[in-house]
Amino acid sequence: MQSVKLLFCLIFILLTHATIAWLINQPQDAGPDVPSGKLRSLSFAPYHDGFSPIEQKFPEPGHVDADVRVVADKTYNIRTYSVRGGMQPTPEFARQYGVDMIMGGWLGDGHPENKIEIQTLIQAANQNQDVVKRVIVGNEVLLRKDMDIDTLIGYIRQVKQAVKQPVTYADVWSSYMQYPQLFNEVDFITIHILPYWEDEPVAIENAAEHVEKIVKQIQDKARSMGVNKPILIGESGWPAVGRQRGSAVPSVVNEARFIRELIQVADRQGFDYNIVEAFNQPWKSNSEGVVGANWGMLDINREPVFPLTGPVMEKPNWLLHFAWATALYLILVAFYFKRLQILSTLRLVLFLSLTQVLSVCLINLVDYLWQTSYSDWQRFYTVGMVMANTALGILLTQRWYALLSDSPSGEFWAKALDYAYRLFACLAVYKTYYLAFNGRYLSFPVEQFAIPVVGILGLMACVGWSKSRCNFADFKLTELMGSHLLNPYQRYLAYLLSFGVVAVVIGEIYSFMSAYDFIQAHPDFSEGLPVALGYSLQNQQLVSWLFCILILSLPFWPSSRTKSAKA
Repeated sequence: MQSVKLLFCLIFILLTHATIAWLINQPQDAGPDVPSGKLRSLSFAPYHDGFSPIEQKFPEPGHVDADVRVVADKTYNIRTYSVRGGMQPTPEFARQYGVDMIMGGWLGDGHPENKIEIQTLIQAANQNQDVVKRVIVGNEVLLRKDMDIDTLIGYIRQVKQAVKQPVTYADVWSSYMQYPQLFNEVDFITIHILPYWEDEPVAIENAAEHVEKIVKQIQDKARSMGVNKPILIGESGWPAVGRQRGSAVPSVVNEARFIRELIQVADRQGFDYNIVEAFNQPWKSNSEGVVGANWGMLDINREPVFPLTGPVMEKPNWLLHFAWATALYLILVAFYFKRLQILSTLRLVLFLSLTQVLSVCLINLVDYLWQTSYSDWQRFYTVGMVMANTALGILLTQRWYALLSDSPSGEFWAKALDYAYRLFACLAVYKTYYLAFNGRYLSFPVEQFAIPVVGILGLMACVGWSKSRCNFADFKLTELMGSHLLNPYQRYLAYLLSFGVVAVVIGEIYSFMSAYDFIQAHPDFSEGLPVALGYSLQNQQLVSWLFCILILSLPFWPSSRTKSAKA
């Protein structure tokens, strides 16, 4: 009978997990299909895994060839950003596969390099007039403050005099507003509108409307100067993975939705667009974090991130994740199978539920960290974190069972669990303050600490169940872990983690209030503060991380009994 009860509970929990996984992974409507399944233009940077302009590892001709061929049936044009660094054969392959080019020349803060780039740009544009339809001189040079406006205008004029194609300069839309003389210098206006990266981030529900509003604002500014020129949105898109900003949430479905809605707006308003970008760019993670590496329509293996037509799934391989989590779960249950038969039904359900959640958290951790590891160091860190979480999961499972079966914990297991939590708490302190002081591009590490947090909540539930009490606030580290160690310095971890909550919120608020466009929109501190606070509290990832560090801090607070004993 006990075996039947165990199997029944096991099947019930697995069915519950399967139902939840199926419901949250249904295909979603991402808006109208893209006409003909092709875009007008895609940003094209053929960097494969292991290649990076930062490390001077540039694309090989075979990479350029293969990548132009891949995007030829997805876009009519490609936008390039440099004419050197492995990009030289691009016009030849564009001609071969029937793709037109918006050719760009990269300008930085070094005049000798800029001079060579401009000369090469002019030469390439003149030699390939059949495929190079437009020319862009510089990309976000003013935003990066690599040169002054007069020097940039000099380069623009030099190229305009030397080529027959229309010439422009590309930058964020606010740079054109800040330097309106650009309207007179370019043949067509090229602006970048990235709702996710706005100083006041825009939710996906309002992103297309935001683009429409900005285009009208640029048109009005140009016309006020007597300028009526075509507009190209040189970059617009949405990240599939990474850090949330305000209510702007990176996701695969949101990326697909934004692109489809942008096309509707462009067709309705009559402006041109270029989507950033064709392929995910792992090398960008060095400066822009996980979110910077995940704007592509195709991943690093040149597989589609999402379709341009039909419903979109956030996690197409969710069944595989479910299978791995179930396999791990069944291994844990098999290990405890005989011992679980002594537990009452409610205690059995609690143990099985906790171990199922633990299995799901571990599989999610492995998948997310490995997919967002772009260097040997990051992969090494991933292996270390997976091993640490696996070890903690084993210790937690042992402790959960000891509490629910009213068995004494071995001193070795207690000490190991005690030290493991102190290690994770120290790591959480480091990550929290790093986020507070330098968090613009950093992802919130919720997945890395999901098992420690679930562990504490599970320990509190198991202790409460075994002791027939529910005063969770009085459960401290020694009692939860089953250890007799009492370190008076552990309270500092509680202080640091708790103060970290305030530090992260302040850091997030400051990142908004120190941004140029935010200051222009909200010049008074008293006006800007509630707006920035609102954006911060809309960030579900941030709130989840605050919850994590608060839970992690709970066991380290000195108990009232400890204080009275010292007195």
